[in-house]
Amino acid sequence: MASVPGILTDWPWTALGSFKYVVLAPWVIHSTWLFVANDGKERDISYFLILAVVLWRILHNQIWISLSRYRTAKGNGRILDKGLEFEQVDRENNWDDQILFNALLFYTGSRYLPGGQHVPYWRAEGLLLTIVLHSGPVEFLYYWFHRALHHHYLYSRYHSHHHSSIVTQPITSVIHPFAEHIVYSALFFIPILGTMLTRTMSVVSFTAYITYIDFMNNMGHCNFELIPNWLFSLFPPLKYLMYTPSYHSLHHTQFRTNYSLFMPIYDYIYRTMDKSSDALYETSLKREEETPDVLHLTHLTTPESIYHLPLGFASLASRPYTSNWYLWLMWPMTLWSMILTWIYGRTFVVDRHRFDNLKLQTWAIPKYSLQYYLQWQNEAINSLIEEAIIQAEEKGVKVLCLGLLNQGEELNRYGGLYVHKHPHLKLRVVDGSSLAVAITLNAIPKGTTQVLLRGNLTKVAYAIAFALCQKGIQVATLHKDEYLKLTKSFSGTESSLVVAKSYAHKIWLVGDGLSEEEQLRAPKGTLFVPFSHFPPKKLRKDCFYHYPPAMKTPTSLENIHACENWLPRRVMSAWRIAGIVHALEGWKEHECGYTMSNIDKVWQATLQHGFQPLIISTTNHTKN
Repeated sequence: MASVPGILTDWPWTALGSFKYVVLAPWVIHSTWLFVANDGKERDISYFLILAVVLWRILHNQIWISLSRYRTAKGNGRILDKGLEFEQVDRENNWDDQILFNALLFYTGSRYLPGGQHVPYWRAEGLLLTIVLHSGPVEFLYYWFHRALHHHYLYSRYHSHHHSSIVTQPITSVIHPFAEHIVYSALFFIPILGTMLTRTMSVVSFTAYITYIDFMNNMGHCNFELIPNWLFSLFPPLKYLMYTPSYHSLHHTQFRTNYSLFMPIYDYIYRTMDKSSDALYETSLKREEETPDVLHLTHLTTPESIYHLPLGFASLASRPYTSNWYLWLMWPMTLWSMILTWIYGRTFVVDRHRFDNLKLQTWAIPKYSLQYYLQWQNEAINSLIEEAIIQAEEKGVKVLCLGLLNQGEELNRYGGLYVHKHPHLKLRVVDGSSLAVAITLNAIPKGTTQVLLRGNLTKVAYAIAFALCQKGIQVATLHKDEYLKLTKSFSGTESSLVVAKSYAHKIWLVGDGLSEEEQLRAPKGTLFVPFSHFPPKKLRKDCFYHYPPAMKTPTSLENIHACENWLPRRVMSAWRIAGIVHALEGWKEHECGYTMSNIDKVWQATLQHGFQPLIISTTNHTKN
C-alpha cells in the first residue's frame, strides 16, 4: 500500500478474494457458446482464444517466478543479495489482477471495437505497426509518465507501493495501484488499437505483443542477470533498445535514475541513466554460484507439495502446508511434475538464507515421503543423498543437515551410513536429533509426572524416554514389546518405564505410527507433543496439539518468505536449526548414526543464538 493511498488504489474485485475470476465467467461462457454454436465464417476464433491468452499469461508469469527464485537461490548472476520477506510476498500476492483487468478489456474490445472481430492468424503489416507504435509513442509516453509518478504527490499516493520492493522478483513488475494500471493499459493498448483501426491486427501480433510485455517486465525484475555480453558486442546499438535486469534493478535502489520502460534510449536522451549501470551489469554477469556454509537436505512430501516449495506458487509457499481442493484440478500438471522429477533424478536448489555471516541453502531430493517407506527404493534414495553429500564436500560446505532425510535406522542408520563410507569428510553431517529431543522435553508442561510414549521407536524416542526417566518422570508405553525395547536400551539402569494399563494419560509424546483409533481413545484435554517430523492428524477438537520439534527464528535470519511444510511463518524445524547452530558454534563432531550431542549444551547454544521455543495455548489443560 502507498504511504498515502490515493483514489482508485484498490481493485474493484478486491472484496471477492480468491473468487475474483468469476468476473470473467460471462465472457468465457459467451465466447465458448458462440464458438460451439457457429461454424464456418460465422465462428470468431480470435474471440474464443482470449481465454487461452489469459491462461498463457498466468503460466508465463509462474515460469518466471520459479526461474527467478531458483537462480537467485543458486547465486549465479544474482544482482542484490538482500532477500524476500513475507510482507513483500503478501503485498505482491495479487499479481494476477492486471491479467484479469486486461482480459476484460480484451473481451470488450473484441466484441465492440471495429477491427476486433474475426481477426486473422497472421498479417505482417500488423506486426510491423505494433513494433513502430511501441518503440515510438508507448516508450516515450511511459518514460514521462514514470518520471511524473516520482513527483512526491503521485509517488506518495501511488507509485511508492511498487517501490516498497527494493529487491524485486518478476511479479513485482505488475504490483501497482489500480489507478496506475488504468494508465499503463491505455499506453499498452496504443499498438493494439492502432492495428485494430487499420484492420491489420492478427492473432500472432496481438499474442506476441502481450507476451513481449510480460517477458520484458518479468525479466527486468527477476534479480539475476541473464543477457549475455556478446549480444551487445555483436550489435552495440542494442543497449539503447533493450534494458537488462541489472539496469532496472538500479531504478529500485536509486529511485531517480533509469526510468525507461524497456528501451533505455530515453534515459540516454534526457540524461537520467545511472552511471553505474554498465559496472553493475558486468559485476552481476560474472557472479558465480554461491557456496553455502550450511546445507539443508529435504525432500518432497506429497505430489502436491511441489506447489508449496519456494519455487512453486508463492502464495501457497508463504502459508503452512494444507491440502487444497483446487490443487486436485491440476492433476495433469502434478503428474507431469512427478514425471519430470523421476526423469531428472537429481537434487535441486530450492531456497537460500543468510544468518550472521553464514550462507545457508536448501536442496531437495526428488523423492516423495511414500518412497522412503518402500524398501526397494532405499538404494536409489541413499545414492541421491550420498551424491549430494559428495557434491557439498567438493563445494566446501561446512555443515550438512539431513532434515527430513533422517527417516530411520532401516534407510541409512540415521545418516551414519554416509560417514562410515566416507570417513575423511571435512563437512559435518548433522541429523538434529539432540535439538529435537531438547525441544520436545521443553514442550512438556512443568510439573508433569507421567507421560505416554506412542509411535515408532526412533533414535529421538529412545533419547526422550531416557531423559525423562532420569528426571523421575514416569514413561508409559501401550505395548509390551516397546517397553522391552526401551528397557533393553537403558542397559539395566533404573528407569521409570511402565506398560500403560489405560489411555488415561494427559500428556502424549507421539511419533509416526500413532493410529487414529489410539488418538480417539485419548481423554479430553490431552496434549499431543510430536517428536517426529510429521505432525499427527488433528482428529480431536477437545485436545491440544503441539507443533513438531521447531522454534521461532531470530529476526536477523534473512530471506524467510516461505513456510517449512506445515510450520507457521518464521518457524524452523529442529533439524534445520541444529545444522545452523552446529556451524555457528564451530563444533567439529558429526551428529548422526547412533551418536547424539549433549542435549543441554545444544539447547542453551540454540537459545543464545536467538531461536525461541514455541508456546501453544492449553487453556483449561489439567496437568497430570
